Amino acid sequence: MHKDEFHLKFFVCVIQSRQLVRTPQRTAGEASTSSMLIPRPPPKTDILKSLDTMDDPDTVGSIPVFKTEWIMTHEEHHAAKTLGIGKAIAVLTSGGDAQGMNAAVRAVVRVGIFTGARVFFVHEGYQGLVDGGDHIKEATWESVSMMLQLGGTVIGSARCKDFREREGRLRAAYNLVKRGITNLCVIGGDGSLTGADTFRSEWSDLLIDLQKAGKITDEEATKSSYLNIVGLVGSIDNDFCGTDMTIGTDSALHRIMEIVDAITTTAQSHQRTFVLEVMGRHCGYLALVTSLSCGADWVFIPECPPDDDWEEHLCRRLSETRTRGSRLNIIIVAEGAIDKNGKPITSEDIKNLVVKRLGYDTRVTVLGHVQRGGTPSAFDRILTKDVTKAMDEKKFDEALKLRGRSFMNNWEVYKLLAHVRPPVSKSGSHTVAVMNVGAPAAGMNAAVRSTVRIGLIQGNRVLVVHDGFEGLAKGQIEEAGWSYVGGWTGQGGSKLGTKRTLPKKSFEQISANITKFNIQGLVIIGGFEAYTGGLELMEGRKQFDELCIPFVVIPATVSNNVPGSDFSVGADTALNTICTTCDRIKQSAAGTKRRVFIIETMGGYCGYLATMAGLAAGADAAYIFEEPFTIRDLQANVEHLVQKMKTTVKRGLVLRNEKCNENYTTDFIFNLYSEEGKGIFDSRKNVLGHMQQGGSPTPFDRNFATKMGAKAMNWMSGKIKESYRNGRIFANSPDSGCVLGMRKRALVFQPVTELKDQTDFEHRIPKEQWWLKLRPILKILAKYEIDLDTSDHAHLEHITRKRSGEAAV
Repeated sequence: MHKDEFHLKFFVCVIQSRQLVRTPQRTAGEASTSSMLIPRPPPKTDILKSLDTMDDPDTVGSIPVFKTEWIMTHEEHHAAKTLGIGKAIAVLTSGGDAQGMNAAVRAVVRVGIFTGARVFFVHEGYQGLVDGGDHIKEATWESVSMMLQLGGTVIGSARCKDFREREGRLRAAYNLVKRGITNLCVIGGDGSLTGADTFRSEWSDLLIDLQKAGKITDEEATKSSYLNIVGLVGSIDNDFCGTDMTIGTDSALHRIMEIVDAITTTAQSHQRTFVLEVMGRHCGYLALVTSLSCGADWVFIPECPPDDDWEEHLCRRLSETRTRGSRLNIIIVAEGAIDKNGKPITSEDIKNLVVKRLGYDTRVTVLGHVQRGGTPSAFDRILTKDVTKAMDEKKFDEALKLRGRSFMNNWEVYKLLAHVRPPVSKSGSHTVAVMNVGAPAAGMNAAVRSTVRIGLIQGNRVLVVHDGFEGLAKGQIEEAGWSYVGGWTGQGGSKLGTKRTLPKKSFEQISANITKFNIQGLVIIGGFEAYTGGLELMEGRKQFDELCIPFVVIPATVSNNVPGSDFSVGADTALNTICTTCDRIKQSAAGTKRRVFIIETMGGYCGYLATMAGLAAGADAAYIFEEPFTIRDLQANVEHLVQKMKTTVKRGLVLRNEKCNENYTTDFIFNLYSEEGKGIFDSRKNVLGHMQQGGSPTPFDRNFATKMGAKAMNWMSGKIKESYRNGRIFANSPDSGCVLGMRKRALVFQPVTELKDQTDFEHRIPKEQWWLKLRPILKILAKYEIDLDTSDHAHLEHITRKRSGEAAV
């Protein structure tokens, strides 16, 4: 058999703006051999335009070259549950462990079994693949139960020298062929996926060698003539090009922020300086996002070494912060931090400098492997060499570009908030007011802090409004200085106060105060009331010229129901609260068999929290308004749980969105389950309530809110200048009142009036919501017999390595 006849595919499943795409890994000029994929690249001019305008808001950089759609043949349109019949899949975790790996293993096993395939565990990573024997065992549906909340990897991971040699890979190929495994899922970091790519490229030659040696038959070689490999990037370092977020990164940030928050408290009590060293090898992502999330005074990352006189700058920065009344200083250091000559900058070096120059009480905390520990975050459950070379060659600008636009955006926002001094004079400045509207959401304070400080940096006068539109009408307004918002990033709730009151009934008072305080622009941070309040302001312009000022709405609500944005500030924190609570509730029944928990979540009519928490917590059902259900559906769910109790998994979890159905209340569902489950299982109910709105914001919400605030204020400054006419601000065009939303991979400003057609005002939700497409996965993982439509187009994005000095094309 000639090696050209072999069929090979290698995909890396990556995350872009928290949505999954599949990326084929191949070298330049290598065409796909898959007959099912017909790439249709856009014109080169469109490629360059998309690169120029792409604005990835929250995650690491990928270097996308072009996007295509998968054109599927009719063979792929048959029922999903027959796709895997006669096929075998092996899953392994390799390299360093990362929180969320177990969730990925669970999903691979259960979806594989759902499709009719046989699925095998490979224990101890590539070493298990090489050794074979009992290291490769067939998995069952029940064998992956209770894995979601566990950190690390239960099937084990190991560094494998044998697999680095061709002889080891030959043994691994033999073990796969003998079991009829032609599909391999590798969950690991850069080294692990590089090894997978090497294995793929050698597969045809390995089979030929095994045939010549008489270890496999011609028939076995023919049946194994193709090898499909899917790579899931699992690494807390977030250093893999082509994906916005790797499995484990979000959880690592959670562990870091828990420690930073605890340290902040003691540092303020004793007026201390803390130097925190975080992991990340040659990637400064963890350190950079941590610095943004905690409002650090300084961050050292390998991609952007400080200037030669950084010691002077650092000491001046710390002393200025103390002079403004701050009682603490926080310095974040990536473990691979270096100066421009490539010399390491260690946490001890920084401590000694601060103590010697400033005499501050300074402590060092090296977080180490605690960042890998703990339970995975909600996001991690639902989910390069060129840079190193550029840094070795001291081409740091190139290294920064290779990290991607998002990394660069993080760096620019950090520099603005940490290193730029606000101007002393505000002569000729504009006056911008910022306020919170609606229910409180974690991250609101981080958005206010960013908005205020960016405004001050730009030379503007910034006002804060207490108690939303009601406070604007009553004149509860004061000027904010730099220190006013100090320490706000990690605080939950709304320090300004927030109410659901809409502005329409108070236009006269609001107009009077806009004139009195000379407000020329308004930043509104809030939920659905902020959006509808913006619509009322646009309507009020017909009667009150004072309302003709630019305004922008930053979505901030646990319900994630603001039109024009895929995500809202605060939703991630609420989701993590629900997941943590579900874990604890399930754990409380660890010694109790045959028990079903019914949990009510918030969200109004929006089922985002119930759906995503259901995915992350492993729910058996999640009832939401957007997907109507009947008494027959409830009965089917009960019968499903009855069958589940006959297996080794004797616990159930059911989530109910608070307004999913006015008749099938939480009490009704609890009573139904209790009655129908008599003698088989008992039921318990929990209404989580407002605890979902409280608590410290997650790293994502802190970082997201910080960049949203910065983006909003930059837009505001430009819009005010654009609207300046005849000595006053007059803005009456549709684009002068916008929602700043995250749409796929970009932060975009959308006129509130243009979003009206996309809104279900009766139920306060967008008419179309992206996360509804994830609902079938929830049901599959809960072992329901459903039909899954596989005809939906997926995005295919080619990733190439950009050489130093070259543009991506």
